[in-house]
Amino acid sequence: MLQVLLTLAALSLAPAEAPQPPPGFIALFNGKDIENWSDEGKAKGHWTVKDGVLHYDGKGESLVTAKDYGDFELYVDWKIGPKGDSGIYVRGCPQVQIWDDPIGSGGLYNNQKGPSKPLVVADKPVGEWNTFHIIMKGDKVTVHLNGKLVTDDVVLENYFDRSKPVPAKGKIELQHHGNPLEFRNIYLKTL
Repeated sequence: MLQVLLTLAALSLAPAEAPQPPPGFIALFNGKDIENWSDEGKAKGHWTVKDGVLHYDGKGESLVTAKDYGDFELYVDWKIGPKGDSGIYVRGCPQVQIWDDPIGSGGLYNNQKGPSKPLVVADKPVGEWNTFHIIMKGDKVTVHLNGKLVTDDVVLENYFDRSKPVPAKGKIELQHHGNPLEFRNIYLKTL
């Protein structure tokens, strides 16, 4: 019996396995640190990793990828608290919306001309994990949230210069509005 308890104790102290991306994808978040993300000092200390989960404390800056990406497919698990507000910038432009709001997450919040609200509300209750599957191809975005289509091939408008299309390449950003957030299983495939 003592040997079984010692073995269980040793297993509970073993490091978490590295995330296993789907075939053809890379892990943007390796479950251990923010290696694939740019840290210009403003995010340092506010984004931490524990048990394979990326935690944000609600202070400091958003976290952006170290590289620029063009067309891509992205999977990301996220969790917010009550009244949480976040988003995923694609190619440096805001954003696939994440929030605790009756409208639901997954819409293109900053669109003015094209659709901005999700087709359906597919969010799980606050405090539970949700999964985005985002496809960015050309200037169009498709988003599935928890397996449901919420944004269907919609043009993402360039928030920073509405007279131009979104850039051909740019950073992916985990954006926030000053509240704690959690992310895990961030997988990317370039198209």
